[in-house]
Amino acid sequence: MSQLTTDKLHAKTPKQLKAQANVYRSFNYVGTKETIAYLFNDWSNSFNINNFSERFIWDVVKIDFGISAIVNIFTGAWDVINDTVIATLVDNTRTRLGKFRPYLISFQIPLTLIGILYWFIPFFFPNTSPTFVPKLIFFFAFNIITETAGTFTAVAKSGYMSTITPNPNERIKLITLAELLTGWMGEDMPGYIMGFLYDMVSTGRLQVPMRNIFVGMGGATAIISSAFTLWFFMISRERVPQSIERPSVKEGLKAIFTNYPVLLMCLSDFLGGFGVGSNERNYWIDVHGGNSMINTILALVSGISGPVGSISYAFVAPLRKRFSSKAIWVGSDMYGDMVTLFFFLFGFRNKTYLKLKPMLVAYGIREFLGKLLFGVNKVINADLWNEAMDYCEWKHGYRMEATTGVARGLVLKLQGVAMGTVRTLIMKKIGYVQGLKIGTQDEKTKFWLFALCTVVPLVTSALGIIPKFLWPIDKKTRERMYYELSESRKRSISDYMETIEEDAPEPEGATAE
Repeated sequence: MSQLTTDKLHAKTPKQLKAQANVYRSFNYVGTKETIAYLFNDWSNSFNINNFSERFIWDVVKIDFGISAIVNIFTGAWDVINDTVIATLVDNTRTRLGKFRPYLISFQIPLTLIGILYWFIPFFFPNTSPTFVPKLIFFFAFNIITETAGTFTAVAKSGYMSTITPNPNERIKLITLAELLTGWMGEDMPGYIMGFLYDMVSTGRLQVPMRNIFVGMGGATAIISSAFTLWFFMISRERVPQSIERPSVKEGLKAIFTNYPVLLMCLSDFLGGFGVGSNERNYWIDVHGGNSMINTILALVSGISGPVGSISYAFVAPLRKRFSSKAIWVGSDMYGDMVTLFFFLFGFRNKTYLKLKPMLVAYGIREFLGKLLFGVNKVINADLWNEAMDYCEWKHGYRMEATTGVARGLVLKLQGVAMGTVRTLIMKKIGYVQGLKIGTQDEKTKFWLFALCTVVPLVTSALGIIPKFLWPIDKKTRERMYYELSESRKRSISDYMETIEEDAPEPEGATAE
């Protein structure tokens, strides 16, 4: 932002400034077709059976816990190395399609095919032990390949979503609309169907190999979700202009430390990343048997509480009008922790966690209470990162979505390697036996499965809330930031067009006057 523009801004009255900012923020860029594609893309992100990945590795592929921990260390180390290189490449990309779209479009189909291959691992190594060397080598190599290819799309997608509109109000509207509607579009349906089939096969009522269920559900959901994601990337556009000059790696790393909001988010993620836990699905499967009746009740409870979650999106606008992003961010975090603590204390008292009926009642209450701020939490968490990217452009004059995003994840990935290894070893430490008939783990193991999906992650990640109290963008700063950004973007486009006109060759036969 030039000194001239800043002086002009300060010369205006607050009323004039607010009027100009509102004119800018009221303009919509994303049309109906692209909005629909955006919704289906968001829907496709959850249309999978990834919640069963642990069960797949533990009970079907059968990879030893200790060896899995070692694989996590090596793939995590490789992840850290290639992330920096890939992020720099993405941030320096300037093409007719944009900065991010070339990677998102070209990698989508290959990654889908690789993802389907993942579910075929039991067919390549049928009836082998958890320490079968060829299977372990394949598993290690597969993780390296998928991690590398996936980094391109993950890095590009994280930055792309902040560039489809320069209007922060429209961005909030899209996020809210997606979070509100995609739940009603059946994004969780694959999980419910997979839970039913898993139970039918486990109890012998369906005589089909478990590996067939995984490859069928995994492959089908991968193809369907990928098709909608690719459609969105094909018809959407990047509308936030990038600087003509490519920023250096040094500038990107500098922006990480000088961009205070990003620094706070990184610190919050890091402190919260020490959380140790296990998927709650493991608790219902290994403590209560996870039969079809339980899966039906859990789905019914989620369905009943679903409208509450939908209604909660109506709280976003009034809360954002009354409170700062910091207050909403901190408040929703603390509220969620209190709901989880209630669920744990109820189950801990008199070993109620072993009793199905009261725990289903507690689950229903927890879902209802949790959904009261579900929409607010979803929208605010998604938009804060976009706001931090705009802050970087406002302060430094360029956007480094890829490099900044990778830097945010760099420390977390190093931490995640260690914590992922810890989580894997904890399963062995609590006495979990791989391949054991569901519902037959010993009582000590059952307690820790319950604790690992409730109070343990809550306590071990509690420090993550501290940086949230320091968020620097209040409502006044935010209004000023977006007004100055609108002015600088207009000027950048004008300067760019003048440069093109000056460099254009004169038509043949033209004479100077």
